[in-house]
Amino acid sequence: MTTRLEDDKPVIDHVDDVNASNQISELENGRKKKTANRQLDEAQEILARAGHVEYTDEDNKRVLRKIDIFVCIPMCIVYCIQQLDKGAVAQGAVFDLRESTGLKGSQYSCYISQLICQPLSSYALVVFPVKYWVMFNFIAWSVVTICSAAATNFTGLLIARLLLGAFEATILPSFVFITQMWWTRREQSYRTVAYQIANSLASLFGPLLAFGVGHVHTGIKPYQGIFICMGGLSLALVPLVWYLLPNSPTTAKFLRNGDDRLIALERLKENQTGTKSSTWKWNQVWETYRDPKTYMWAAMYICTSTPSGGIGSFSGLILKGFKFDSFQTTLMHMPTGVIGILTLFIGIWATNKWKTRWLVILIITLAPIAGAAAICNLPRTNIPGLMTSFYIAYILAGIQPLLYSWANLNAAGTTKRVVTFSTMFVFQCAGNIIGPQVYFEREAPYYYTGLYVDIGCWSVLILLIIAMRFYLAHLNRKQAVKRASLGMPSELEDMSIMTTEEAKAYKIKLTEHMKAHGLDEAKLYENAFDDMTDFENPAFIYVI
Repeated sequence: MTTRLEDDKPVIDHVDDVNASNQISELENGRKKKTANRQLDEAQEILARAGHVEYTDEDNKRVLRKIDIFVCIPMCIVYCIQQLDKGAVAQGAVFDLRESTGLKGSQYSCYISQLICQPLSSYALVVFPVKYWVMFNFIAWSVVTICSAAATNFTGLLIARLLLGAFEATILPSFVFITQMWWTRREQSYRTVAYQIANSLASLFGPLLAFGVGHVHTGIKPYQGIFICMGGLSLALVPLVWYLLPNSPTTAKFLRNGDDRLIALERLKENQTGTKSSTWKWNQVWETYRDPKTYMWAAMYICTSTPSGGIGSFSGLILKGFKFDSFQTTLMHMPTGVIGILTLFIGIWATNKWKTRWLVILIITLAPIAGAAAICNLPRTNIPGLMTSFYIAYILAGIQPLLYSWANLNAAGTTKRVVTFSTMFVFQCAGNIIGPQVYFEREAPYYYTGLYVDIGCWSVLILLIIAMRFYLAHLNRKQAVKRASLGMPSELEDMSIMTTEEAKAYKIKLTEHMKAHGLDEAKLYENAFDDMTDFENPAFIYVI
């Protein structure tokens, strides 16, 4: 470890060859400080050289606006395009894909490669620059989507789907990781919802594109035109995303002016999660799988992805069973995108209004239960009732995004965050595989077994949400005891559910409280960029 003097204070430049759980650095008062990582978070080194950074609310808004333009917008573009490419199969199934390629049942929906590729994706997210990893996969799946038009049988389509799943597998974990890297916890929910809304936009525009392309019969089949159109659009947007998307706050070119980079990093201290350390830490992997939250989140994800995987793959065929032709089915599917967007807007509004996450997700989960139950019980002659029930059931589109937002606020440490979410994504992929398998071809167009399984999954999800709410409250009580034993304020409020004004007022109040009790405010943020996990950092607050 080497240090240098800056304003008569020692500043850490480099740390190497030390034990990950017992690393020690020198403080200005001569005491020793334990950190959890083998390599200090890159942001820590930059802030250490610069010292304390003062900035105004206007500075914060200006930097945040830049981050939204250069990070959030490309994420929205990529996520929308990914859903368009993924949805090309479902749209093709409404036309002539199954008949032309000889598919039966749920053969056309294969997501197993996403599950298999998650370990590689997790490792790559830590050790590779995130921009280049995302762009590689973006370009690759665009090409694969175009090449899917050449598939004329199950074998060819299976190969294309396996490759597409492999390249798409990393995008959601990457975006969750990027969100944690750039925005405060208070801001993360809005940005997560933003790219999930982009996902819902694909459900709105995808059927419209398929409707237009489906009329083309010159030289190619309708499903081939859909693949070529979706893949070509995806490939055309690659240069724009490449130009905008940065690797991290420590290297982003758009933060070169003045103190913008320092401000972007300083704002993240309140997260207590750091930005990114490029060293894979096995101690954080072991902690991930000793953490009960990991398994609870995983169970939630399989309970929500099983229904969404089934209905997502068979929604077009369900609608077609309501006596619509292929073109009518495509148009009737368009409102599902609007429903997803409205659900997310209402969900994030309710979250900030009620200052809670678990209750909002629980209430939203009740809607698809009611919708699916109605579809199972209404006569097929009641088309208005069936359509209303179908659209109510599609409120399910809001569950997964709000779960992403909740889950990614409750883990810290670069490796632990990546492994935690990748584990959850594995179970999500498993649900996407299981979901279509319970939609039996012999039951078409009713698919009662699939709908009953979906209702059961949502019911279990409600129980898991309640259990997670009480477990996180238990962890916060343990954190309070730990802080008190270290001379820190035991009771801290969750600023991630406060408005900017409320958070600012709370910080002032907290500072005054700490000074009145002879406590050092700096102790709250001394581990903010040490790449500690949520178990290791006593200042971490679990979000309920």
